[in-house]
Amino acid sequence: MELIDTHCHLTFDDLSRDIDAVIARSRDAGVTGWITVGTDPEHNRKAAELAEKYENLYAAIAIHPHDAKTVTPYILKELRQLAQHDKVVAIGETGLDYHYNHSLHEDQIRVFNEHLKIAAELNLPVIIHCRKAFDETIEVLRQFGDAKKVVFHCFSGSAEQAKIVLDRGYYISFTGVVTFKNAEKTRHAAGVVPLNRLMLETDCPYMSPEPMRKQKINEPALMIHTTRFLAELKGMNLTDFAKVVTITSKTFFDMP
Repeated sequence: MELIDTHCHLTFDDLSRDIDAVIARSRDAGVTGWITVGTDPEHNRKAAELAEKYENLYAAIAIHPHDAKTVTPYILKELRQLAQHDKVVAIGETGLDYHYNHSLHEDQIRVFNEHLKIAAELNLPVIIHCRKAFDETIEVLRQFGDAKKVVFHCFSGSAEQAKIVLDRGYYISFTGVVTFKNAEKTRHAAGVVPLNRLMLETDCPYMSPEPMRKQKINEPALMIHTTRFLAELKGMNLTDFAKVVTITSKTFFDMP
């Protein structure tokens, strides 16, 4: 298998301090491609630098909604410049987080729109962070109108919400959350997502999948458990499922 972890945070300390071993274990588990996602100016730069060092490792960059209040024109200018790096394949994660509300809603919406503008200018896909703000996120995307390639990452919404995302032509990515015993709603959502719109991720170092949930630090190697679970949910052979989902991921992010 050649799986792609489409959303991981390999620059975070839990993983970066042992990155060679993390990558080696990932490859041994069949996860041979990665998109490491920046969340602030420092980690955006680190993500691009890390992507230069490893084959099949790419970067996505943005300012997380939590930090929207800190975003200045200078930060956006730097983001736009870094987004033109050869191994930056997406803008994200960006969107709205009305669960923690670390930034005011108006600041989150402002920065979300700025990210969408940069993505449209550079013809890059957008990775969406959406928590307790589904309707508001869809409305921002509807009003903007020019976002062609959009993926809702770490999807934990309902099947009805998944259908709204799909009807707009967007994609959905699942983490190990889908394996949790109390995630019946997420499993129903996964059931309605066709394989040409479905991607896989760890969002590591967070949310290790079952049966590794007690392992506090998640990593790309553990994505095999999520892959196996979703293959069974779809009634498919593991290898066939992995092949189709990998093609979807490569196509979406325009990866070789």
